[in-house]
Amino acid sequence: MVRNVSSFFRELEDEDFYLLSGIEHGMRFSQWVDDNKLPDLSGLSSKEISYRIKRCKKYHLIEQKIIQYRGYRLRFEGYDALALRSFVERGVIEKFGSIIGVGKESEVYEVRSYKSLALKYHREGYANFRKVNQNRDYTSKNRHFSWMYTARKAAEKEFAVLEALYPKVSVPHPIDQNRHAIIMEMVNGENLSEVRLDGDQIVATLDLILGEISNAIGKGYVHSDLSEYNILVGDKGVTIFDWPQAVKTSHINAGELLKRDIENVIKYFKRKYPSEIQKINIKMLVEDIFSGEFNQGLDGYFNDA
Repeated sequence: MVRNVSSFFRELEDEDFYLLSGIEHGMRFSQWVDDNKLPDLSGLSSKEISYRIKRCKKYHLIEQKIIQYRGYRLRFEGYDALALRSFVERGVIEKFGSIIGVGKESEVYEVRSYKSLALKYHREGYANFRKVNQNRDYTSKNRHFSWMYTARKAAEKEFAVLEALYPKVSVPHPIDQNRHAIIMEMVNGENLSEVRLDGDQIVATLDLILGEISNAIGKGYVHSDLSEYNILVGDKGVTIFDWPQAVKTSHINAGELLKRDIENVIKYFKRKYPSEIQKINIKMLVEDIFSGEFNQGLDGYFNDA
């Protein structure tokens, strides 16, 4: 897991951020930024750069490599610090909290402004950059890109999807986005994977989830990575989060991805509540949701299919 930069964020100085910004700019063109280019990129003197490099390495914000030249690049911590500074300067964040969630390709922290908010850092490319390269539509057409580019594009895409869905679909309310980070309103609830439902709650909760899937289709999007781990269950219903892999309903594979989402959710309910969930005509259910004919209830889809 990447180190939480909020623990030392207040110790960083303007010149540290000038250096980080300079390296960030240089990484648009090469994986490692030649130290001879840093004065022009950062606006700092060579002497100042040497001092700032020591500080940034101490905080694990950058890393160094000797190739034909001495090169530097940001670590995720350095990219986090730049995004965090932008949010603070905009007045979006005033206080920092602790980590509240770690996913396959993201980390979520509690932060505060006038109320509790969630700060999500995208980590696409951190663990397996080659795999991300092969499976993300926002990298497939680019010859030169880095984990930094990949994570930023994931955040930009997810933020745009959330803006398109909210409030028609029960998703976290998007507040702001910078680089690879998103600020959202905090959603209270527990992951579906951790909730134990009883009696009528079981089918009723499944109905709510399918209703939100249908609402998302109505706004033109398929989640395409839905599971019990990105659905929250709370007093006010269900909330679906983690939308960076969403596709538009016009996508050539939208129908298949919708079918997979629905199958994932129903299979989970069948595993956990085998006696309460009857056989469901998934083919008809998928067709009705995709066409907008779903009537917000499973009653017509229970059969021996």
